[in-house]
Amino acid sequence: MAWFFTDSVDKPLHTITGENARHISRSLRMKPGEELTICDGDGVRHDCAVESIDSESVTVSVKSSRPCENEPDRQVTLYQALTKGEKMEFIIQKAVELGASEIVPVLSARCVSRPDEKSMKKKLERWNKIALQAAMQSRRGIVPKVVPLLTFEQAAKSAGSSAVICYELGGCPIGEAPQLASGDISLFIGSEGGFERSEVDLIFAGGGTAVTLGNRILRAETAPLAALSIIMYVTGNMNGSTSRPEPSGGDWRD
Repeated sequence: MAWFFTDSVDKPLHTITGENARHISRSLRMKPGEELTICDGDGVRHDCAVESIDSESVTVSVKSSRPCENEPDRQVTLYQALTKGEKMEFIIQKAVELGASEIVPVLSARCVSRPDEKSMKKKLERWNKIALQAAMQSRRGIVPKVVPLLTFEQAAKSAGSSAVICYELGGCPIGEAPQLASGDISLFIGSEGGFERSEVDLIFAGGGTAVTLGNRILRAETAPLAALSIIMYVTGNMNGSTSRPEPSGGDWRD
């Protein structure tokens, strides 16, 4: 079933316009009677049937509404130090698929990438489009935001005692971090050069925890995916359901 996001949903009939409408009519070539799902961004899914289609709008009837079962029951914010090239795009896409609730770009001491204000504005626009597309593909109930860049000091203060920082010089196994037991989780991942000890000390000062992903040193784009996967598994958010959902794009493979 096709999956889309909108700011609000009118009942019993809702009109979809803009890019989503063009995608439904021109790319998917949907017909009246076919089904699709729209989410209002607050974690509620609305299962609908197409009533009518023209070149710029699609009218659907809302058949049922319920909380989206695809959202994790824990809020995990990814504080990602800026990486080089297009790695951030990959990280954002996969972090959204894995269940991150928000992505915060961070400028840490060892970041090679240091975009100016104009460049950062363009990056944020693109990153949020990537987050939207990933949320649609993975059937999220919300579209996780990529927020404006923070310094490491600002990020550490924002996260406080919910911080879990992956540190290549050691820490407790990530699955044993006390922050995973309850409440929100703020996951800090470094750039290609990792973190300075002084940055880790800032996390400690706020009540956070240093963790390890094992003896191997992972690439900057691999570490957040491994860490998020572990967090989602330990917190029970990778258990899935006993029945398989219909695929929403791509192939469903056994």
